[in-house]
Amino acid sequence: MAHPLTEVSTDTVAPRDRLHLWGDAVWRLIGGLESDAFGDEAFAGHITSGQAGYVNLCQLNVSRHRVVRTPSLIRGSDRAYIKVVAQLEGRACFEQNGRQVWLSPGEWSVYDTTRAYAVSNPEAVRQMVLMIPKEQLPERKLKLDDLMVQRFSGTTGVSRLAWDTMRAAFTELPTMSDAAADGVADVITQLVQLSLLERNGQESAVSQREALRDRIGQYIDRHLGDPELTIDRIAQALNCSKRHLYNAVADEEDTLAAMIQRRRLEACLRDLCSSAQAQRSVTDIALSWGFSNSAHFSRVFRAHVGCSPSAYRARAGGGHVAPVLLAH
Repeated sequence: MAHPLTEVSTDTVAPRDRLHLWGDAVWRLIGGLESDAFGDEAFAGHITSGQAGYVNLCQLNVSRHRVVRTPSLIRGSDRAYIKVVAQLEGRACFEQNGRQVWLSPGEWSVYDTTRAYAVSNPEAVRQMVLMIPKEQLPERKLKLDDLMVQRFSGTTGVSRLAWDTMRAAFTELPTMSDAAADGVADVITQLVQLSLLERNGQESAVSQREALRDRIGQYIDRHLGDPELTIDRIAQALNCSKRHLYNAVADEEDTLAAMIQRRRLEACLRDLCSSAQAQRSVTDIALSWGFSNSAHFSRVFRAHVGCSPSAYRARAGGGHVAPVLLAH
């Protein structure tokens, strides 16, 4: 399925209505913000936007303006994002947590939508803005507050790979399949995370393996219900070799195949214990979590749990068992 880009342009309205149209579009596409144009009457802007998996991408071509995110706007939001801004043309100033950074073309930065911030564009700019759900960037190895509003180069290191991938993703998005778009979201998020790790002084191979392991787990969780979820597909989606996948989980007790099976079983266990799922058959639950047939599911279930799925469900319905996490 293609991922068409949508466009909003102030050219469609009278000059007096342009800032209002722009503010509405920005609010809808990249979050609750207050916008102004430094008092200019000749304001003009154009936004092109699209969605790659869980990552929202926008490109802005706009005359000088500024936006502010206030604590009251934050309280009205229902989801936390990390915003990535890649500066394509013009200069812009970003402020958050008492820190300020100026971006020139070829540079990018990140900031947190759960904290107040301001962006000033004293001249016409062209920017890419990507919104990554904050839960996609595990903080186990990152102190995100310390890494917001810093300057990253689009010409060197991991941050260059992030820059190139972000720009290519926007160009290629209209022709991408759903699977490719999901994979691109994962790759962008991983490269942003690795760039932050590198800036944080944790650019070792160990940290990179941990970052990839997080991405593997997140990809598996999002595709558990797909019976075609394979090691090859994960490698393709995350843009790495199978060898890198195996190395990333080398310290885990589970192999990748065992990890997928265990997470599927845990999902089935939760559904079998859930009163909300009581009308669904055991087979339906098993197939919905990626098991290929009921006979295979029953064998795997009995081997790990010690009884049949039906017997487990009957005991759970009587309050005798609770959902369990399987041992690794």
